Amino acid sequence: MTVDPTLLDDLEWRGLIAHSTDLDALRQALAEGSVRFYVGFDPTAPSLHMGHLVQVLTARRLQLAGHTPYALVGGATGMIGDPKESGERTLNSLDTVKDWVERVRRQIEPFLTFEGENAATMVNNYDWTASLSTIDFLRDIGKHFPVNRMLARDVVRTRLDAGISYTEFSYVLLQSLDYLNLYRDHGVTLQFGGSDQWGNLTAGVELIRRADGGHAHAIATPLLTKADGTKYGKTEGGALWLDPEMMSPYAFYQFWLNVEDEKVGELLRVFTFLSRAEIEDLEAQHAEKPFLRAGQRALAEHVTTLVHGADETERIAQASAALFGGGELATLSAATLGAALREAGSTVVDGDAGIPPIADLLVATGLAKSKGEARRTVAEGGAYLNNERVADPELVPGDDDLVGGTWLVLRRGKKSFAGVEVR
Repeated sequence: MTVDPTLLDDLEWRGLIAHSTDLDALRQALAEGSVRFYVGFDPTAPSLHMGHLVQVLTARRLQLAGHTPYALVGGATGMIGDPKESGERTLNSLDTVKDWVERVRRQIEPFLTFEGENAATMVNNYDWTASLSTIDFLRDIGKHFPVNRMLARDVVRTRLDAGISYTEFSYVLLQSLDYLNLYRDHGVTLQFGGSDQWGNLTAGVELIRRADGGHAHAIATPLLTKADGTKYGKTEGGALWLDPEMMSPYAFYQFWLNVEDEKVGELLRVFTFLSRAEIEDLEAQHAEKPFLRAGQRALAEHVTTLVHGADETERIAQASAALFGGGELATLSAATLGAALREAGSTVVDGDAGIPPIADLLVATGLAKSKGEARRTVAEGGAYLNNERVADPELVPGDDDLVGGTWLVLRRGKKSFAGVEVR
């Protein structure tokens, strides 16, 4: 495969390079032929999240440009976890980490190609770490790490007063060992990761130089933040997980659909494979008519398709249309409908106690502030049950009205809807 000489230019335009060891030298190496690179993921949770997705997609970009990926899932480093500024991590059992390793592997695999001349390879650092003796580790790896430099790392300085265990303090040695091992055994000469990993990335480069006299590269992607400077990747319910069981595809889609106007262009560059011309066209449309949310819609469609597939994205689009009166509710799967209504806001009623009338349900779901307001909404023709206009505020829905045997879909006007789950 011929390598793409414009790769670094594209990564820089997309804002994906926050730090680099020697960008000119890396540019030359990438232009000369297929470079073997690696990116690592620690299984400290059962799923990857938005921050990891940046790295997975960057690996895909490099492979599409003709370079050879090594995706590392840290069965060893996942037993420890990179130090956090907030405090000591909880150590997970070996069985838990093994399970999470497999989950993370399955999430990464669809994004890379494992056949062809620059086929990806999946590796687990537990394979070369488990049998390493303490003496060998200290003699062969530890001797290359001056303690004063380790103490100068930002996260270590932050944790010194509160306390940091030797376990977490030594994490940088394990990650650097990964780079050295992949350099020696597989000819890997580039590692990348998030900017919060920059100290670990450069430590691996330095270990290769000190231990083998070798030359290697590192780049770091930037930390993504919202317009107010706070971190992306968190929702009210927690992290923006890629696992559909931990975050429904509908909720995932809605996250991207509702990103801030100021951030649409940045996120399109980072999370989609749209061309520069396509993204700049979307930015122009968005600048001219932001209320149409063309950028957000393209972002939501492309990222959800990448993570959950085209079929699931189409089901989400159908659900959105149906919930706002543009399609048949009965055609939606119970899972998609339930996820959409829970995301929008739903309430539960006891079917054995009897379903309340429409006016009461409008209040219970928050679509009306009071029963009087609910009655006025009905009188003005603004209340809907399962996309059918309601004329009587005292109408009591029956079992035949339950969509999927469980749900009532209430809507006020064109844009506000909520669900009632009858149990």
